[in-house]
Amino acid sequence: MKRAMWMIALAAGVAAFAVPALAEAPVPVAPFDVTEATRAYLDTLQGAARAKSNAYFEGGYWLILWGALVSIMIDGAILRFGLSARFRDMGERVFKAKAGVTWITALLYTLVSFVITLPWSIYTGFVREKQYGLMNQTFGAWAGDQAKGLAIALVLVPLIVMAIYAVIRRSPKHWWIYGTGVVAVFMTIGAIIAPVYLAPLFNTYKELPASPARTRIVEMAKANNIPADHIYLFDASRQTKRISANVSGLGPTIRISVNDNLINRTTLPETAAVVGHEMGHYVLGHARRGLLYLVLLAAAALWIVSRVAPALIKRHGERWGVRNLADPASLPVLSILLAIMGLVATPITNTITRTAESDADAFGLNAAREPDGFALAAMQLSEYRKIQPDPLEEMVFYDHPSGATRVRMSMQWKKDHVPNAVMVTPPPMVPDAPAGQITPSAK
Repeated sequence: MKRAMWMIALAAGVAAFAVPALAEAPVPVAPFDVTEATRAYLDTLQGAARAKSNAYFEGGYWLILWGALVSIMIDGAILRFGLSARFRDMGERVFKAKAGVTWITALLYTLVSFVITLPWSIYTGFVREKQYGLMNQTFGAWAGDQAKGLAIALVLVPLIVMAIYAVIRRSPKHWWIYGTGVVAVFMTIGAIIAPVYLAPLFNTYKELPASPARTRIVEMAKANNIPADHIYLFDASRQTKRISANVSGLGPTIRISVNDNLINRTTLPETAAVVGHEMGHYVLGHARRGLLYLVLLAAAALWIVSRVAPALIKRHGERWGVRNLADPASLPVLSILLAIMGLVATPITNTITRTAESDADAFGLNAAREPDGFALAAMQLSEYRKIQPDPLEEMVFYDHPSGATRVRMSMQWKKDHVPNAVMVTPPPMVPDAPAGQITPSAK
């Protein structure tokens, strides 16, 4: 009997400890579902907003074609009416040196091409942007920026053309090799001087004030050995609604710049994610690699020009007033061939750029560790980028990963790197709304 009572007491004691333990056991959490989390973000863009985004970006596909055709038709008209030959003749009346003749020809060609192309530029650069609510400038302000761009072109384009025609005259058979070197030199110089001397002509650059955003950017820069003595804020909002940041320049001109739209229209996690992406371009050497790819493409293009242009000039040169390839009046011929090759090479150049952007996305996720911030930023970009294209569409027309690709990448990173990851409920996409907040999902 005593033994039975002892056994009952022991069982009761065990139960007394066991019941609270069972009561305090954690409720099982469902595994983080990447597909469901991605869909939660993509579903925030619906109805008219998604239709508008799709229409804007898909319209851009046609602009690639029509832009090339407009360029070809204008150059064709310049040849047809003998304008380039007249430009050369004017140069020969002013200069005896061939370099001077080339300079005058290129200067007049650049100016006249700009004027003839202006209606197309007004539509694509101002009217269409206004229609889709992306342009903040008045027409006068926009025209002022175009005038600045023209002034820069009138300085730089004749110099490049002079150098190209100098190597054509010096080495008629192998000029495309030396011409590739000329392109490489000018690209490198442009990358070095653009942040310091050109970009400030269009926007005001100031030090980013002390703020949580600056503190976060400095921390990320130091962690990745990126110079962060100067972090610039520029007033992109005077022109556009688009958010962006960049690590630009080469060598001594390297700098981090963020536009005011990014600061004003996004949360701190979004800002960190975007800047982390841009830091990825710097750390991964994308500026140098991109320069190399462009130089290789330039070499291929110039080689084709060196083979095709002489044949065209031999057949039509007398009617155009073009003597030979070394004649600067042949400049529209080169421009037509380069426009055609640029159009054909669009999928190639887009794939090169998109691959680098994807690598920078991965770096940015690791640097900022803000997968939901990255997803929110990707959704912000849907104002002007179709969020969910078909695979072929993305391969051909996208120079950045699509929003859907980026959101899924961020959710996959979250699953792989965030312990006990929880799906969140992102805010709906509302045009011009202040920075949103995300809350844990009840799921």
